[in-house]
Amino acid sequence: MSTYLYGGQVQANGIRQHYLRYGGKGQPLILVPGITSPAITWGFVAQRLGEQFDTYVLDVRGRGLSASGPALAYDTDTCADDIIAFASALGLAGYHLVGHSMGARFILRAATRHPAAAIERLVLIDPPVSGPGRREYPGKLPWYVDSIRQSMTGMSAEDMLAFCPTWSVEQRALRAEWLHTCFEPAIVQALEEFHSVDIHGDFPVLRQPALLMVAGKGGVILPEDEAELRALQPALSISHAPHAGHMIPWDDFDGFFAALGTFLGPSFC
Repeated sequence: MSTYLYGGQVQANGIRQHYLRYGGKGQPLILVPGITSPAITWGFVAQRLGEQFDTYVLDVRGRGLSASGPALAYDTDTCADDIIAFASALGLAGYHLVGHSMGARFILRAATRHPAAAIERLVLIDPPVSGPGRREYPGKLPWYVDSIRQSMTGMSAEDMLAFCPTWSVEQRALRAEWLHTCFEPAIVQALEEFHSVDIHGDFPVLRQPALLMVAGKGGVILPEDEAELRALQPALSISHAPHAGHMIPWDDFDGFFAALGTFLGPSFC
């Protein structure tokens, strides 16, 4: 039985923010996807989360059905502020934040910029740990830009095969359908800020319990990165999805929930 309830829009932090809601019962949970992932592409994960949480999946500004275009700012701090404003606009309290890749960086910054926010726990799913003077993020700009530009003229699941060769037909079809909603300048800025914005300084001041989920085959977070982050935040929990690349639930759905474990309370295993 589906846990999907509805999609909605709310005015928060001065923009229209679109979201999808699943479950409707239990503790609130806000899921923030990655750099070119509109909310709908995380629906298969939210469907499962909605069995135990009141789950809201955000369209980050410049993606999906949220506000977009050249008049908006797309920097890390602004996007982090969007999350807190979204929760406030809906009257959410005692909520969890779950973020993937770019979304993980945004929720971490949201928690440290707004220490009084009613955030309970954070799940940081394979966040880029690049930054000034650090190792580059494995994903390169042409992969994003070329696929976005092709999507503007229409793409099929077969077309998407060149960019996502390990994904299922259904996964590729959904990405092909929605990728055109990703505003290219927002994507370019986000990727640039993976290298110009250092999130390591956020870890020592993080007040909430946090789980760092590492993709075993992603190449984004290496053992030395884990050690550095644990040194910066000794209370940090770390789990692994050993059989998955960076897009963990796409590669290993059960492995994703195994890595989540009981960190948020209930177990999905």
